[in-house]
Amino acid sequence: MNIRRVSFDHPDAVKLNDQVQAEYAARYEDEGDATHLDPAMFDPPSGLYLIAYDEQDRPVATGGWRGHDDDTDEGYLTGDAELKRMYVVEEARGLGLARRILAALEEDARAAGRTRMVLETGDRQPEAIALYTSSGYEPAEKFGYYRHHEASRCYAKSL
Repeated sequence: MNIRRVSFDHPDAVKLNDQVQAEYAARYEDEGDATHLDPAMFDPPSGLYLIAYDEQDRPVATGGWRGHDDDTDEGYLTGDAELKRMYVVEEARGLGLARRILAALEEDARAAGRTRMVLETGDRQPEAIALYTSSGYEPAEKFGYYRHHEASRCYAKSL
């Protein structure tokens, strides 16, 4: 596997984002994740977006982080890095790609001076919850767009 830094609006990122949105819509019987994401949010040094490619150069996994400093009204803390769009295509699941991307994102956020990694997932994503809790994330006070939704689950990890 080859993990590359790309822009959030890169064609492969758009393709994988469409796939993860379709999965969210199916799991939650709605339109998908309505959180506003601007490609500039993932530009270094205040963010990063990664795609893993397989041996045939097909995009198979993705994830990014974006910084938060002035969003305390939504429950973020100054210095937070938020994970977004962690996703692995079905045929590549179980290969450890999400864990590799997560580690790379944590390392980059730490190097950028971020102090805490946070994420929001949902109660219908047990695989995501298992990944995060096994990677040292603990339940956190709710934040962000879905902070008032019952199905929302928020986690944090000190960097």
